[in-house]
Amino acid sequence: MTALCGNVCLSALGCLSCLFVAVLSGLSSSVDNNIVSLDGKWSLSNSNGSLSLSAEVPGCVHSALFKQGFIQDPYFRFNDLSYRWIAFDNWTYTTTFSVMHPLRTKQKVVLVFDGVDTVASIWLNGVSVGRTDNMFRRYDFTVRDSLKDGDNVLRVCLQSAVVYASERSKVHSAYRVPPECPPDVQKGLCHVNFIRKEQSSFSWDWGPAFPTMGLWKSVRVEAFDVVQLLHVSSVPLYNSSLSEWRLQVDLVVDAVQTTRVQISVSVPELDSERDVHTQFLCGQTTHTVVLHINKSSEVKLWWPHTHGQQPFYQLSVSVSQDKLLILNSRSKVYFRTVELVQEPVVHSPGLSFYFRINGKPIFLKGSNWIPAHAFQDQISPAVLRNLLQSAVDANMNALRVWGGGVYEQDLFYSICDEVGIMVWQDMMFACATYPTDDDFIHTVREEVVQQVQRLKSHPSIIIWSGNNENEAALATNWFNIPAAEKPLYARDYVTLYVDNIREVVRAEDQSRPFIVSSPTNGVESEQEGWLSENPYDPHYGDTHFYNYVSDCWDWRTFPRTRLASEYGFQSWPSFSTLQPVSTEEDWSYSSHFVSHRQHHESGNEQMLEQAALHFNLPNSTDPLTAFTHTLYITQVMQAQCVKTQTEFYRRSRTEIIEGKGHTMGALYWQLNDIWQAPSWSSIEFGGKWKMLHYFAQTFFAAVLPVAFEDADTLLIYAVSDLSHDLKLRAVVSVYSWSRLQPVCTLKSDPLLVPGGGAVAIFKQPVAALLAGCGHCTRFTCVLTFHLEDSSSGAQQGPTNHHFLSSPKDAEGLQRPNITVKVQQNAAGISVTLLSACVAPFVWLDVGKVPGRFSSNGFLMVSTNMTLTFDAWRPTSAEELSASLTVTSLTDVY
Repeated sequence: MTALCGNVCLSALGCLSCLFVAVLSGLSSSVDNNIVSLDGKWSLSNSNGSLSLSAEVPGCVHSALFKQGFIQDPYFRFNDLSYRWIAFDNWTYTTTFSVMHPLRTKQKVVLVFDGVDTVASIWLNGVSVGRTDNMFRRYDFTVRDSLKDGDNVLRVCLQSAVVYASERSKVHSAYRVPPECPPDVQKGLCHVNFIRKEQSSFSWDWGPAFPTMGLWKSVRVEAFDVVQLLHVSSVPLYNSSLSEWRLQVDLVVDAVQTTRVQISVSVPELDSERDVHTQFLCGQTTHTVVLHINKSSEVKLWWPHTHGQQPFYQLSVSVSQDKLLILNSRSKVYFRTVELVQEPVVHSPGLSFYFRINGKPIFLKGSNWIPAHAFQDQISPAVLRNLLQSAVDANMNALRVWGGGVYEQDLFYSICDEVGIMVWQDMMFACATYPTDDDFIHTVREEVVQQVQRLKSHPSIIIWSGNNENEAALATNWFNIPAAEKPLYARDYVTLYVDNIREVVRAEDQSRPFIVSSPTNGVESEQEGWLSENPYDPHYGDTHFYNYVSDCWDWRTFPRTRLASEYGFQSWPSFSTLQPVSTEEDWSYSSHFVSHRQHHESGNEQMLEQAALHFNLPNSTDPLTAFTHTLYITQVMQAQCVKTQTEFYRRSRTEIIEGKGHTMGALYWQLNDIWQAPSWSSIEFGGKWKMLHYFAQTFFAAVLPVAFEDADTLLIYAVSDLSHDLKLRAVVSVYSWSRLQPVCTLKSDPLLVPGGGAVAIFKQPVAALLAGCGHCTRFTCVLTFHLEDSSSGAQQGPTNHHFLSSPKDAEGLQRPNITVKVQQNAAGISVTLLSACVAPFVWLDVGKVPGRFSSNGFLMVSTNMTLTFDAWRPTSAEELSASLTVTSLTDVY
């Protein structure tokens, strides 16, 4: 039997050869290997030929211009505006490559682009072979008839993304698709919602407008005679009633002709294998093999960080034709289950919203991830590993990949798999309405198919989300849409996210939950026609919450939500991060540079106004000192604000107050930065930890004491993420600001703290507490507290602090005159501090020396304290000592 594809004529006994692509963390092999990589040096020119240079692929135009010396660092000062011309020009990438005659004799030859940014026409030897319009898609073009022996010339002609988006918006004349442009403060560009491209590349409230163009992923020529493997994915499924695991293995193939094959799938370590006889139909098709895991084999489960290990197995897939092996593939496979639980809550209206992993409720602790650089080619494996390890080191177990950036590279998800970071994966739609014409829907559907196929093998991904804040945008009318027109936009919303994206995701992956938006009311939103009246209702779903005006130390201002997936406060990065992209005239909080870098309306003023509620603002007469102290005080403010809010969410996990509570996640905005600027991040551009990230180490600890006041009564909760119960007591130490010995120490009676619970373990009126501690008042004293095991007396979790008044009102608070000694031995570098009195927010900064301290930004209540420094490159005690500065709160006024 012979079945032919297109114009390819091939006998049923055709050459048994194929081509493969690598699969997740795996290896593949085939009878012959006919791949010509086109990565490397290309030539690049602009539209009128006035600029011509060499360029690396993968890469982008901005990176090439910078590397070849045509422009300065795009991040320097105001270059985001100075180099705007780059984005308005058209650019052409050109390469010449050779192919051997045997490759041209293959039945099918394909030119593959793993990622084109974004709108391009592709020309091979002067012949148009295709077009691209979506940054998030892989494109392949049949080029057998366009190739020739010897040299072949490939041109990729890129159209300005800015001009293209503008043109598409003009064509869509029936009704507006808002927002047309970003707020003026963002210094951005318009109509990004009309192009399938990184939405934040046209600007955001934390990032610059660099609408990149380029070949941002690999390019290659692939040739084969019979079948090509495009992708292998595996999804574990568990049948609880049968206590049985099965593995769904999907092969996406491209067959030149209908071909009868045998597919063999096995997980040798679990003594499980299956052979399936089938046929690959002509063209691109998906073939599913379900492997039932041997019930006598013990399956080790993948767990989130701090809840268990992350074991994996090797999956082997082979394809044979007439008993001759034509394809062999190996990849990692992990086993875990995930459920999004939305069910009635006792004593509360609404529904729960939490994740069960392997049957265990898990509190999500983490942050939100944005693109780590405006130019994706400059995000190295080392950068990814450093940022993700920093998340792990801060006791995080989850990150939300935000919907205005990119679907991250494979390595990102592989690292998350390895370290146990759960990923909440948005689709790349954010803060906008979108067109729903046929060509837009078509490219989006293909985008989602490809991305879900690429990513669904990763156990770290626990949920797909259709968009960022678009349900909320329509429900609360961000774009001033007249009431009469709202049904039109609601229809488009359902068309895009429900009828298409949701449909595609559910067809490709039934192992994970899907929600249409974030924030959302989940099931309640569905029942209201996918657009709830109030997507911020704390009785349902997840919540985004920002409030820069109210006092962030007042826990009553926070929503007692089911899951907090966004919240936060801004701060400035450290001086060492800003210095390389600025000049001396910029080093003032009132400078044009400081205003230019702030893309959030009134952000610089909001930071100081929030800080001034509790702290004296810097008052140095030296301009540089005043500037660096101001940077410091914004970080103090941010750290304390996010600490207060996160602790509120963590202690709300098992209680219902006035019908609200059972909070099961805290993902603050945001983990990382895209450039050197003020933002909500806890890690600066370049990887340096802000004070907030050091605080996160504590407030995300598995066992945590949390203090707050209610009606002038001090309460301390014991919060536990552990699986087992603990019997704990609270130990409270009261310190006078003017001395380093505690005035008194109090201990509560031991109480049972159930695993996964939050329990009030200490309760006493503040007045009574202070009355028993000598001459302490709210203004003269401060509290530290920790938890200890009632039987062993061992401390459980970190030591925490609680201010009885604003530090600006503290009496007896003095400059601590901290001295430092840096030492190096076989174990590494240590730093010993000596202080004359209690010192709040002690901050150690080593400038441009990369690394982190074991603790930082702390309340120092002892005469001496020794820290360690984890260097991220070789350094010495001498270098560290020369770079080190120590600042505490009283040093800035």
